[in-house]
Amino acid sequence: MNDHEKKIHAALTGRRILILGGLGFIGSNLAGFCVAAEAKVLVFDNLDPHSGGNLFNIVPIRNDISLHFHDILDFDRLVHHITDQDIIINCAASTSHPYSMREPWIDLDVNSRGVVNILEAIRRFNGEARFIHLGTSTQLGKLVYQPADENHPEFPTDIYSANKSVSEKYVLIYAKAYKIRATVIRLANVYGPRATIRSPEFTFNNYFVGLALKNQSITVYGSGEQKRNTIYVEDAVRAIMAAAVAEETVGETLFAVGDEHHSVADIARATVEEIGAGRVAFVEWPTERKRIEIGDALISNGKIKRLLNWQPHVDLRTGLAMTGRYYQPCLHKYFE
Repeated sequence: MNDHEKKIHAALTGRRILILGGLGFIGSNLAGFCVAAEAKVLVFDNLDPHSGGNLFNIVPIRNDISLHFHDILDFDRLVHHITDQDIIINCAASTSHPYSMREPWIDLDVNSRGVVNILEAIRRFNGEARFIHLGTSTQLGKLVYQPADENHPEFPTDIYSANKSVSEKYVLIYAKAYKIRATVIRLANVYGPRATIRSPEFTFNNYFVGLALKNQSITVYGSGEQKRNTIYVEDAVRAIMAAAVAEETVGETLFAVGDEHHSVADIARATVEEIGAGRVAFVEWPTERKRIEIGDALISNGKIKRLLNWQPHVDLRTGLAMTGRYYQPCLHKYFE
């Protein structure tokens, strides 16, 4: 543990932390980090299959957390659990881009109305709480300049990204109008342990890991030359928690993304090589995916580095190797 991480741990010790969507990929990794910091962790999740929750994700810390199965659309339940928390982190979302296009009303409910529920619960019953809301780089859509920063205009190309954009605006409105101590952290292509790796509905690079672990072909659309930021989940978690304990980020939007930019094809090849199985196959673009493809998507992490002295530490190949080692002994738990 480096000095930066030690400071974050010290600031979290004894704090009451509510993680909404805490059985999912990001949420469960956050829960583990907070438990290690000796915080009092409450996980709130409804195990929606379109949100990626998995009870196996919290097996190592099950006896160290309080777990409640509820939905952020249930305002009364939300209020009950929010009232006495010091830090509230919203990882709860319907996170599939294709599903949002098939079921826009469900995505609207969870990713917009659910966020208003959280904000209203905080405003009415716990106005002193620190609130972290997770956004996504896909809110920007096709970029007009690169690397894009937090001032880039937003042109979302799918319903999920549109609702994440709208919900972010709700958070910032509440922060300004009601003095809620909120910060938005936008993430991009997070990968690592405890992700949903069995389905293309979720983050593409985690799905690549699942295919390689099953010794199957990783399908890359077109040439795969479009570039993306990637970030290992431990780096993302450190960024989120660094923001949670820093007053200078209140009312701010920050991109927590990696330093590296890789083509989709190179990510696929690196996955095969570091996992030691699978193969890469190039195919034509399916119509429904081509419709929402945005080309290169290079994002700047300059603002979060300046404000928090945060740095990503794990490079792509190291992260993929660690990811493979995590899944190999428990792979069946992620394909059930």
